[in-house]
Amino acid sequence: MNTSAIAPSELQKASSRRGPEPEPVTQRNRAYQGFRQQIIDARIRPGQFVSQRELMQLLEMPLAAVRELVPRLEAAGLIKAVPKRGLQIATVDMKLIRNAWQVRAMVEREAVVHFARVASAETIARLIADHEAILERALQPRPDDALEKDAQAVDWGLHDSMVDSIGNEILSEIYRVNSLHVRLIRYDADSMRPVQVVPAMREHLEFLRALADGDAEGALERMMSHIEQSKHRVLGGMLRVGQ
Repeated sequence: MNTSAIAPSELQKASSRRGPEPEPVTQRNRAYQGFRQQIIDARIRPGQFVSQRELMQLLEMPLAAVRELVPRLEAAGLIKAVPKRGLQIATVDMKLIRNAWQVRAMVEREAVVHFARVASAETIARLIADHEAILERALQPRPDDALEKDAQAVDWGLHDSMVDSIGNEILSEIYRVNSLHVRLIRYDADSMRPVQVVPAMREHLEFLRALADGDAEGALERMMSHIEQSKHRVLGGMLRVGQ
């Protein structure tokens, strides 16, 4: 089954359209999606302490929904309860970075192999055009204010759609939870964000052009290199922040 092409304006909705089957619309699930969006929008910081009542205000959800949400977030390793201090958002350390990128590499290796088999030439061509458009904007002397948000939509849209193309809902959910850890880590290195767009887009384009040429082995090699390089960029950004 071929994956459908995704326009840039649609990529931000890709995870909800093409990921796991939608969960029943319950208050707990609405609260979880709200928490996820807070991480994506970088409104929650790694290591931050929050109370249940603060989460109520942040997510605009009742206390009952937040209380049901907390065990799910704890099971995912996104928060932990600290006695007398409240709920702490996952902290960023070398163990988290190692674990998160190891999961990325394992899942995306399988995703790339599958995507190389099922992605249509039209899909790949449109993805290339999406990335080239972002790269062109990023190379302008004064990048526009919407660049980072649009770049993230194109960036994560590619990764999510590749994983979702496998059609394994369990794997897609594991990948999405891990992606939240990765986004927390990236936020901790936010001073490096403006300079991360260009290399990320270029690495994606190398991968996509290998796919377009029918070079599945080369595409896999380029994607694994991209994942490793993204880890090094985050580590470099964190080092600069620490200094």
